Amino acid sequence: MQIIRSPEPGNWKEGNATALTPYRRGAFPCLCSFGTPQCAAYDLRDRRKACSSADLLELIRYMKSIAEFKVGTSYTNDEIRFALRVGNLGGIRPSVDDQGNLRHIAIMTSTDVGRHSDYTNPYNDRIEGDVLTFTGTGRSGDQGLVGANKRITEQLESAVPIFGFMNHGKQCYEFLGLLELLRWYPERQLGRSRELRSVWMFEFRIHRFPEMVPLGLAGDISRSLIAEKAANGSAELEVVEGAGNVAAADAIHIEDVRSHLLNVDPYRFEVVIKQVFEKYEFTNVDVTRRSGDGGIDVNAVVSEANSFFGGTWVQIQVKRWRHSVGSVEINNFRGAMSSTAKGIFVTTSYYTRAAIENAYHQHKSCVTLIDGSRLSNLVLKSGLDVRHLVQGAQ
Repeated sequence: MQIIRSPEPGNWKEGNATALTPYRRGAFPCLCSFGTPQCAAYDLRDRRKACSSADLLELIRYMKSIAEFKVGTSYTNDEIRFALRVGNLGGIRPSVDDQGNLRHIAIMTSTDVGRHSDYTNPYNDRIEGDVLTFTGTGRSGDQGLVGANKRITEQLESAVPIFGFMNHGKQCYEFLGLLELLRWYPERQLGRSRELRSVWMFEFRIHRFPEMVPLGLAGDISRSLIAEKAANGSAELEVVEGAGNVAAADAIHIEDVRSHLLNVDPYRFEVVIKQVFEKYEFTNVDVTRRSGDGGIDVNAVVSEANSFFGGTWVQIQVKRWRHSVGSVEINNFRGAMSSTAKGIFVTTSYYTRAAIENAYHQHKSCVTLIDGSRLSNLVLKSGLDVRHLVQGAQ
């Protein structure tokens, strides 16, 4: 078969000429660099210059690839890899040019997020609101911030577009939108054999607008997102893990508890927190209604047995989150608190440096922070059985 290119870009058709427009250097032996307007004639009967039939088939598929992605629309794996020129497999799929420069990245996450404990599913991605928490690549052993993992962090330097897709099975991927890298940090998780392993976590904000993302404009859109992020300062980038230096055996128990807490229904998790606070001499512990709580999840009073703070009214906000808590959440919580109450913020995840600075600011009402490690340690020391605790909250 003879193929020629008509004057309109991307419009291929059969014809009588033996001309083939070159398009990508390296991908096909008879093609030059992507995007060049020059044409070069090749005799398809000359094996020294001609593409193989497999090359031609891939080329035709490539030229028929889509030019834009629509949020909420599903695409096949082939449509994604031909359109973005990325690999066929993997959760992190970078696209690079001939010089090794990063063009963009496709992030592929899964719909079975949050259904298993960390030790049965080390890659426990989760979407909460507009934030995707994504585990780096590396199925066993400790992960490093190298290779595809390292490529993700290049967005802050060169504003490369990151396309987010959700796998719904059978090679069907829903386009989530462009992703903005919020922060990345190491985390200790339980592996499949219940050993502690270090993994890299990436938090992305999912931008569902613009709804249509033309591939040719994705870079400009990404640059505008990064420009807005730069104004927020670097303190929101840094995540502080509160476990500190603990023995390996204790760290395993702490992570085991945390992995169970992560799988509790968010509202039921408030009931779990109620039981934990009751173990630590809080009285009149009450879970607020789901709606109309104004951001306050639990009310409690410090027991009179406490010589220093007995009778103090405490308001608690509870977040069974996978992603980190930032200064915005602290400000919102403080705004919802009564002026006469003491505030406590509880999460299964972590706090950013900005959130910590905000919570303990000397000119603002103090908010005590309890992160996932500290909470899990409190559960262990209370003598509560985490499995019974979680099941009792269902």
